Amino acid sequence: MIEIPKKMRGVYLNGHGSFDMLELRDDIPVPSPGPNEVLIKVGAAAVNNTDINTRKAWYSKSDGDSNDASWSGTPIMFPRIQGADVCGRVVAVGKLVNNNRLNERVLVEPCIRVAQGTVLEQPWYFGSECDGGFAEYTVVDSRHAYSIKSKLSDIELSSFPCSYSTAENLLIRSHVTDNDTVLVTGASGGVGSAAIQLAKARGAKVIGITSPLKSDNVLNLGADSVLMRSDSVVKKLGENSIDVVIDLVGGKQWSDLLDVLKPFGRYAVAGAIGDPHVKLDIRTLYLKDLSLFGCTVLDGSVFSNLVKHIENGSISPLVAAVHPLEDIVKAQQAFLEKKHTGKIILKVNKEIKIE
Repeated sequence: MIEIPKKMRGVYLNGHGSFDMLELRDDIPVPSPGPNEVLIKVGAAAVNNTDINTRKAWYSKSDGDSNDASWSGTPIMFPRIQGADVCGRVVAVGKLVNNNRLNERVLVEPCIRVAQGTVLEQPWYFGSECDGGFAEYTVVDSRHAYSIKSKLSDIELSSFPCSYSTAENLLIRSHVTDNDTVLVTGASGGVGSAAIQLAKARGAKVIGITSPLKSDNVLNLGADSVLMRSDSVVKKLGENSIDVVIDLVGGKQWSDLLDVLKPFGRYAVAGAIGDPHVKLDIRTLYLKDLSLFGCTVLDGSVFSNLVKHIENGSISPLVAAVHPLEDIVKAQQAFLEKKHTGKIILKVNKEIKIE
């Protein structure tokens, strides 16, 4: 039996702003699972763009107003414990959850459709609209805690949930098959590197856009070729040469991504780290019969697909660096420098070994 304390160590986000909004505390009440929930002792949790964007109110479209500065466009309730990428062990269950789930090793599905016993009209994001994994314990509805059987460590497993489920969703929504040539922007980041692996697992040909320092890393992930961020994709690839674009960047070269798509090509987006404001010649869209997919809410099969890929060993974890929880600011600073390939992980608890 695992003893559960009344207080825990964790990081509060106290408001929108800079790093000073992050506060490490050791007196946070340990949450109690509701009837349909499980309590998870967190082993590790990864840093991702949503943590940064939520803290900085990047999601807000209203100047001077942060009431819509969340993933779902609703106000964030502070203090908030962030952290969407979570691997850990179930240490307590609600009264309606089977006791067989105790001691299960789990990954948390970050797209939350059920919370506090209620089916949500607008899905939440774990660590955004509800508390996440930057603390020793967290709760989630049992259906969002997926059992995982793997020899990988908690640190390695925590690199998967957000990035790889986002990538899998992009590929499902854009109907990628083994007949496709896929262009991936931001190819060395968490989602980009995941998209390369998952697209190759489908048998597609993959071209990654990255920086010169990371080109070898992207090729080692399985990309068939790489382009540099400074390259003109139209000059390098030619118009009407790509079946699917997986975009995580946006920015000033965005219109070129539509130019390289073949007629009836598919464009899928789940990020805008370059610039969310782009120029669209709408004639390109309708004259080429293009399909554009905005991809946030996960398709129902995404996370179960991901767990199967992990358990089968068809994808590999990419851990760029590991920091203790108390170094969350250093971890986010390293994340923002964009010098890494893969994920930056926060080690939260000592891994629980249960035979």
